[in-house]
Amino acid sequence: MTDILPFLKSLISVSGISAYETPVANLIEAKWKPLVDETSRSRLGSLHGLKRGSGKSPRSSVLIATHMDAIGLMVTQITDGFLHITEIGGIDPRVLPGTPVVVHASGGDLPAVIVMPPANLLPDGEGKKTIALKYLLVDTGLSAREVSKRVAIGDLVAFNTEPVEMSGENVSGHTLDNRASVAALTICLEELQFKSHLWDVWAVATTQEEVTLGGAKTSAFQIKPSIAIAVDVTFGRSPGVNDWESFPLGKGPTLGIGANMHPFLHKRFAELAEKLEIPFAVEAMPASSSTDAETLQLAADGIPTMVLSIPLRYMHTPVEMVALKDIQRAGRLLAEFAASLQADFFEKIVWDVS
Repeated sequence: MTDILPFLKSLISVSGISAYETPVANLIEAKWKPLVDETSRSRLGSLHGLKRGSGKSPRSSVLIATHMDAIGLMVTQITDGFLHITEIGGIDPRVLPGTPVVVHASGGDLPAVIVMPPANLLPDGEGKKTIALKYLLVDTGLSAREVSKRVAIGDLVAFNTEPVEMSGENVSGHTLDNRASVAALTICLEELQFKSHLWDVWAVATTQEEVTLGGAKTSAFQIKPSIAIAVDVTFGRSPGVNDWESFPLGKGPTLGIGANMHPFLHKRFAELAEKLEIPFAVEAMPASSSTDAETLQLAADGIPTMVLSIPLRYMHTPVEMVALKDIQRAGRLLAEFAASLQADFFEKIVWDVS
């Protein structure tokens, strides 16, 4: 199987904050073009890669969605050369002070760091607890005059930590949510180069998952697939996290079960994973899954949908962590599932949990 690490490291070293995903989309498209028959972009910027099946036309299709956008920050105000910021997507302000960032200014990227004022200069009581985002600042090191020339309200601020290869074949870095899943889908496409598949396979890197879920919603409406699979990350086991709410790294992906997932597809994935001896865990998602599946499932007259997740520690921080073997296993399971789809598979799908 192809070593996915170099591509994964490139994915988490390029910008692509929600609603501003073009840089990472370009990188993914260059990687996918030799693996699919055609690529295109949706009106919201999602990347579509079509690998045609060998079945008789008109063919059924499966859409595999992995959101490529990332959380980040935006400049809201400039005071004496320091930048005030707000969040794009959910960010815990506890992890921000001291974090290296890059300001994507119109005149060029600027390295910077997130800082907080001395505790005794904050309003009464604020310095004795987690410093709220409204008090944090971005320091570029430039003079106030230079900042006023080069930075504008609305400029983006992204994490600027380097990927780290950890012991135990783990990788740490920012935006592994959800670039790890993009890597898994890429493995799927590479595996399908050597497998026959009757159905069309749509590989989709969606936009705006962290803020609107709009990329998945519009792509599903445009493509109108027979079934859909959302690939995302889930909470990896770490200190202070309940065992029943998290999953160990290196023990395989999770298969979602609940209202957002079609029970027929869940059963099919579980049976296939067991047959292939791919370890997995069942993840209870009784209401919504907090993934692209929420809108995939509800597109048009409804699309049978499944959620496959990769355990990830320290979600929405600059030091997220995943196991490479979980990415590899997720990619292989996706490829085997796509290759297993028979011409009459869609007709067999019924919502029956008895």
